[in-house]
Amino acid sequence: MSQKIRIADLPEFDMAQQLKTEEDIAAYITMVIEEGDAAELAHALGVAARARGMSQVAQASGISREALYKALRPNAKPRFDTVNRVCAALGVRLVAQPIHPQST
Repeated sequence: MSQKIRIADLPEFDMAQQLKTEEDIAAYITMVIEEGDAAELAHALGVAARARGMSQVAQASGISREALYKALRPNAKPRFDTVNRVCAALGVRLVAQPIHPQST
């Protein structure tokens, strides 16, 4: 007979632990952008920054650690400049693609 596992005994999932490479971060950020929720984008950038190390991202982006935490908290609405600087510090960039590509 199999042993039952209680939900309370399961480890808490932390997306930051899954983001090990720039490719992982880019895929995660792209997925969130496709959902179209600006607040979720701020949260996702915060998760990616935690994965890389908040102090390292703050230093690389030129934003203080405290301001970075504030800008990337859930439901925050960071300026585009902040998003762009954080993406650069994470080693990714935002790219626009056509929604309906033209066939040749």
